[in-house]
Amino acid sequence: MLIFYSVIIFALGLIVGSFLNVVIFRLRAKEKLIFSRSHCPKCKKKLTVKDLIPVFSFIIQKGKCCYCHKKISWQYPLVELVTGVSFLLIFLKFYNNDLLAISYQLLAYWFFAAILIIIFVYDFKYYLIPDKVIYPALIITLIFQILFSILNTQYSILNIIIGSLIPGLFFLFLVLISKEKWMGAGDIKLGFLCGLMLGYPNILVALFISFIFGALIGIALILSKKKGLKDQVPYGSFLTASTFLTFFIGNQIINWYMGFLGLS
Repeated sequence: MLIFYSVIIFALGLIVGSFLNVVIFRLRAKEKLIFSRSHCPKCKKKLTVKDLIPVFSFIIQKGKCCYCHKKISWQYPLVELVTGVSFLLIFLKFYNNDLLAISYQLLAYWFFAAILIIIFVYDFKYYLIPDKVIYPALIITLIFQILFSILNTQYSILNIIIGSLIPGLFFLFLVLISKEKWMGAGDIKLGFLCGLMLGYPNILVALFISFIFGALIGIALILSKKKGLKDQVPYGSFLTASTFLTFFIGNQIINWYMGFLGLS
């Protein structure tokens, strides 16, 4: 039965990933997110169902639009696959025989994953965190976390609030003292969002991982002469990736660290 559920969840993730691609494209193009047909970004030809099968359409069409034959970005199948794998990993993390009991957790963390993927790709490509995503995500995430605190007596909403304030206020401080040279206002909002998703102390793990990733990749880009010291790097992408990673290994890292200090 687990295999059957896994296949269904993976397929669901692929479909959601296809929608996330639409959101990313239409946010940049300033098009309506819903209630309009998908089309080729090059020739504007409206796409049919056979053109929109996640991953498989890309493979069958050999990475090209079947109408204008222009290349399709690898972003599309990659986002679909990453979303499918993410949904499956989240399902396996929470899986037990009572699916109804974990349904609210699955919905919440699938939502978190979808938002993080959108922000990762958008910031990576355009060095921008869209307000049209971040503001609704903040509200919905807070609602989910309040529900968690009601349904689980061991779950503390105070830890969530503290977790959101730590990165949010820290990034605000960096923005103010650097006059947005080190970070932008979007990073402040993203800090609040990731803190809401993870809570305290897990957000500290995500921040640590994101700064390590950012530093290593930044140094590699500078050494390869692809970036200069004053060039931007998409920190939002690093933070979203580290936040997702912390969903799975945050507690283990904290337990290891506490044990290393002899505090566990």
